[in-house]
Amino acid sequence: MIQRQEIGQRMSKIVKHNGTAYLCGQVGAGETVTEQTQDCLARVDALLKQAGSSREQILQAIIWVADMADFAEMNAVWDAWVPEGHAPARACGEAKLARPELKVEVIVTAAYS
Repeated sequence: MIQRQEIGQRMSKIVKHNGTAYLCGQVGAGETVTEQTQDCLARVDALLKQAGSSREQILQAIIWVADMADFAEMNAVWDAWVPEGHAPARACGEAKLARPELKVEVIVTAAYS
């Protein structure tokens, strides 16, 4: 059975199926990559909780940065956020994001119980 939460015309914020939760891409507010990444990951935390999951249950993360020059700054926030011993499979690439002020977007897939 597929469960969708916070369904909109274009997308659902969470789709759950067979013990896996798929979160829609999250962006954050702020002027810097650090601020946007922190806010983005706080939004991921909220969606994980809503899905009955947690950081420790993240299976995969896909991260888009608008400029790879910001890779190290984003990683500093990411590394502090991911629980030790629970790093997910991850990919990170450079992409033109939906709005010019956006610097980072994170897409997460997680297990839930």
